[in-house]
Amino acid sequence: MWRARRAAVACEVCQSLVKHSSGIKRNVPLQKLHLVSRSIYHSHHPALTLQRPQLRTSFQQFSSLTNLSLHKLKLSPIKYGYQPHRNFWPARLAARLLKLRYIILGSAVGGGYTAKKTFDEWKDMIPDLSDYKWIVPDFIWEIDEYIDLEKIRKALPSSEDLANLAPDLDKITESLSLLKDFFTAGLKLVSEVIEASGPLLLLGSPGETAFRATDHGSEGDKHYRKVSDKEKIDQLQEELLHTQLKYQRILERLEKENKELRKLVLQKDDKGIHHRKLKKSLIDMYSEVLDVLSDYDASYNTQDHLPRVVVVGDQSAGKTSVLEMIAQARIFPRGSGEMMTRSPVKVTLSEGPHHVALFKDSSREFDLTKEEDLAALRHEIELRMRKNVKEGCTVSPETISLNVKGPGLQRMVLVDLPGVINTVTSGMAPDTKETIFSISKAYMQNPNAIILCIQDGSVDAERSIVTDLVSQMDPHGRRTIFVLTKVDLAEKNVASPSRIQQIIEGKLFPMKALGYFAVVTGKGNSSESIEAIREYEEEFFQNSKLLKTSMLKAHQVTTRNLSLAVSDCFWKMVRESVEQQADSFKATRFNLETEWKNNYPRLRELDRNELFEKAKNEILDEVISLSQVTPKHWEEILQQSLWERVSTHVIENIYLPAAQTMNSGTFNTTVDIKLKQWTDKQLPNKAVEVAWETLQEEFSRFMTEPKGKEHDDIFDKLKEAVKEESIKRHKWNDFAEDSLRVIQHNALEDRSISDKQQWDAAIYFMEEALQGRLKDTENAIENMIGPDWKKRWMYWKNRTQEQCVHNETKNELEKMLKVNDEHPAYLASDEITTVRKNLESRGVEVDPSLIKDTWHQVYRRHFLKTALNHCNLCRRGFYYYQRHFIDSELECNDVVLFWRIQRMLAITANTLRQQLTNTEVRRLEKNVKEVLEDFADDAEKKVKLLTGKRVQLAEDLKKVREIQEKLDAFIEALHQEK
Repeated sequence: MWRARRAAVACEVCQSLVKHSSGIKRNVPLQKLHLVSRSIYHSHHPALTLQRPQLRTSFQQFSSLTNLSLHKLKLSPIKYGYQPHRNFWPARLAARLLKLRYIILGSAVGGGYTAKKTFDEWKDMIPDLSDYKWIVPDFIWEIDEYIDLEKIRKALPSSEDLANLAPDLDKITESLSLLKDFFTAGLKLVSEVIEASGPLLLLGSPGETAFRATDHGSEGDKHYRKVSDKEKIDQLQEELLHTQLKYQRILERLEKENKELRKLVLQKDDKGIHHRKLKKSLIDMYSEVLDVLSDYDASYNTQDHLPRVVVVGDQSAGKTSVLEMIAQARIFPRGSGEMMTRSPVKVTLSEGPHHVALFKDSSREFDLTKEEDLAALRHEIELRMRKNVKEGCTVSPETISLNVKGPGLQRMVLVDLPGVINTVTSGMAPDTKETIFSISKAYMQNPNAIILCIQDGSVDAERSIVTDLVSQMDPHGRRTIFVLTKVDLAEKNVASPSRIQQIIEGKLFPMKALGYFAVVTGKGNSSESIEAIREYEEEFFQNSKLLKTSMLKAHQVTTRNLSLAVSDCFWKMVRESVEQQADSFKATRFNLETEWKNNYPRLRELDRNELFEKAKNEILDEVISLSQVTPKHWEEILQQSLWERVSTHVIENIYLPAAQTMNSGTFNTTVDIKLKQWTDKQLPNKAVEVAWETLQEEFSRFMTEPKGKEHDDIFDKLKEAVKEESIKRHKWNDFAEDSLRVIQHNALEDRSISDKQQWDAAIYFMEEALQGRLKDTENAIENMIGPDWKKRWMYWKNRTQEQCVHNETKNELEKMLKVNDEHPAYLASDEITTVRKNLESRGVEVDPSLIKDTWHQVYRRHFLKTALNHCNLCRRGFYYYQRHFIDSELECNDVVLFWRIQRMLAITANTLRQQLTNTEVRRLEKNVKEVLEDFADDAEKKVKLLTGKRVQLAEDLKKVREIQEKLDAFIEALHQEK
C-alpha cells in the first residue's frame, strides 16, 4: 500500500517536471514519461513498451548573465480507480508537505549554485585592477588612524553565531538523495542524444588562442539511421549557433563598456587629477627598441631576431583593409588597382584614451575620429612614401614608423609591405618586382617574425604569388597565419563551396600555416566606415553557409578573432625571444668597447651627432672671431685688394692716355672724364666684389687655420661644406653700391692736398705703381727677345729665330727713341717703313704688326722710366703745387691724380669695412647657423661629411648601448606584468 502511494506521488512529480522542463507547456501522456519511471512505478500499465521515446523538447542555452525564471511546480489532484471511497487526507497532506520541502530545498540549492556560478563568471570578466591601485586616494590607506576598526570587529557577530544561522547541510543532502534517482536516468538520455549529434561547434573563451587545427575527421558528417534524428540535430546546431552569436554580442557589449571605463580613467589622468604618471606601455617600449634597431642597421645584417607581424600579400589582396580593421581606422592611402604601398609602414598598436595616430619623428596627433584628420594622415603617409622613393625607383626599403593608439586596440607591431606583383607595368622601374621580393624576404627571414599571409578569396588560388614566397621562408608553417579575404565574394562567385574549405584547411596551397582565418573587408566602397564593415562582416557570417555547414569554425572568422589570435602569438614569441636578443647585444657591446679601447684609448666615444655638435660649436666660434678682426686690418687688406683689382685700369686706361697729352689742361680734362665714367659704371661694383672676396678669404682662413694639437682633421670636410654653402647663400646688400658710388665720386673730385706728408705719400704710391708696371714690361720684353748674353753664357740658353727678329727690331726702335726722346706713343707709317727697310738691309725680314707689338713694349718701358724720373723731380714740387704751378716749368698733375686714387681707395676701404663689421659679418654668421641647422636635420649629409672608422665605431657602440638599455627596461617591465 505504502509503495503504491509512493509510486503515485513520484509519478506525479515526473509529470510535473516534464510539463515544466525546457520551457514547454503541454500535457504529456504516460507514454511520454521517462522510461525508468514507467518501468518502476507503472509496470501494470498496458501501454508500456521498452523503446526510446522521441525527443520533442527544444534545446535552449543560457549564459551566466541571463536571468533564469523559476517555475513553480503544482501537483494535480490524484485519483486512483481502485480506492474510490477512501480518503487518506493525512497521507495526502504529508505528500504535499514532502513535495514542498523538496521544491524549497532544491530551489535553495539550485539558486545558490547558480548564484555562485554567476559570481565566478562575473569575477573572471572583471579586469585586473592591480595596476590602478593608485586611483584610490592616499587617505584610504590611512583610515585606521581615524576609525577604530577593533571596536567595529568586536561588535560584529562571531563565527559560531553565523554558523548557527546557516542551514543544516546534512539534512539538505539527505533530502536531495531522494531526487537523485529521478534525474539520473534523464541525464543519461540527454547524454546519449548529444553523443549521437556529433561534435558541435562551440565557441572558445575570448582569451583562448585561436590556433586550433581544423577537425578533418568530424563525426558530424556520418549518416544516421533515422532521418528524424538528423533533422533534430540540425535544429539543435542552428539553435546553438544563434546562442553563440548572442553570447558573442554580449561579450562585445561588455568589452565596449570596459573600453569606455578605461577611457574615462585614462582621460582623468590626462587632465591631471592624479599626480602619479602612467608608466609607458610595453608595446611602446618594444616599438622604440625596433626603431633603434632599424636606425642601427636597415639591412638587418645585425641578426635582428625580434618579433614583428609582417603583412604580405599579392597586390590588391586586401592587406591594407585587414590592417585598417585591426587598427579600427582608415589610415592608409587607397587606389583602385594602383600600387599605393611604396615603402614599408611599421604600425604600433597600443591602448590609449583617445583614438589618435602620430609619426615617430613628429609631435602632431591625428584624431582618427575626425574625417579631416584621417584625410590629412593618409596624405601625409603618401607624401612620406614618395619622399622615400628615390628618383628612378618605384618602391623604397625605408620604413615609415606610425603609432596608433586607441581604447580596446590589441597591442602589437605590424609591418605593412608593398604588394607582391607578377608583372612590371608601364611607369614602374624595371627592377620593381625584384625590389619588392628583396624587401619582403628581408623582413620574413627573421626567424621570429610572424608572417600574416593575405590571400584574396575572390580570385583563383592558382594566381597567387605570395604563397610560394611564404612557403620558401617558412616551409613548416610554424609562424605563418593564413588569412582569406573577401569571403563574401568567394561564397557568392565560387561554384564549389568545398574549394573555400580546402583553402582554409591549407590543402590547396603547398604552404603550411599555424592558423587559418576568413574575413570580410567590406563591400568594396572606399568611403565605408570601419563600424559599417564590422557590422556587415558579423551579419554575413551569421547567415553564411560556411559556418552552418561546419566548413568554418567560429574562432576562424571575423577580423576581431584574427587580431586576438595574432596578438596572442605576437606576445608569446616576444617573451620567448627577447631575452636571447638582449644577451646577443651584450656580447656585441663588449666586442665594440674592447675595439675602441685598443684603437682610440685617449679619445671620447663621440657618435656622429655628438661630433657634429662639437664641430658646430667650433665653426660658430670661428665665425664670431670675424667680428674681432681690427678695423685697421680690414682697411689694409681691403685697400690692397681693391688696388690690385683696379690698378691695371687706372694705369692703362686713365693715366697713360692722359699722360701722353701735350699740356696739363688736356691731361686734367682727360683724367676727369675717364674717372667719372669709371665711377659711374665699374668702380662701385668692383669694390663690392673685392669686399665680398675679402670676407670669404678671412672666413676661410679662420675655418682652415690649424689649431695646433687640438686640431681634429675629422671636421675638415664638414667645415669646407659649411663654408661653401654659406658663401653660396650670402648676397651683399643691394643698396651698398649706390651709397658707395656717391662716396667714391666725391673722393675723386677732391684735388686739394693739405700737407707735405700727403704729397710724399702720393709720390711713393705713384712710384710703387710705376715700378711694378716697369718690372712687368721688362719681363714681357725679355720673353719677347729671349735671354741676354749673361743668361746665354751661364745657363746655356739660346734665342729662337722669332726672338732674334724681335731683338733686332727692338734695337732699331731704341735708336729711334734716342734720336727723339719725346716721341709720341704711336708710330707713323713712314717710320714703320723706315724700320722695316733698315732691318731688311741687315737681312732680317719683319712684318709691320711685329714692329708695332715690339714698339708698344719698348715705348712703354721708355715712358715708365721717364715717369719715374719725373717723380723724383716732383718730390720738391709741393711748394709749386700750393701756388698752382704758376711761374714754374714743373708740372706734377700725375702726382695729384695718384693722390686722388689713393684717397678714393682709403675712403672706399673705410666704407666697406663699416659695412662688413656692421652688416655683412652678422648676415654671414646667420647664414652659417642656417646651414648648420639644415645639415643637422639631414642625416645623409652628416653621414657623408663625418666619415671614418672612428665615427662608425662610436656610432655602433652608442646604438648597441641604447638597444641594450631599452631591451633591459622592456624585459623588466615584462616580468613585472607577469
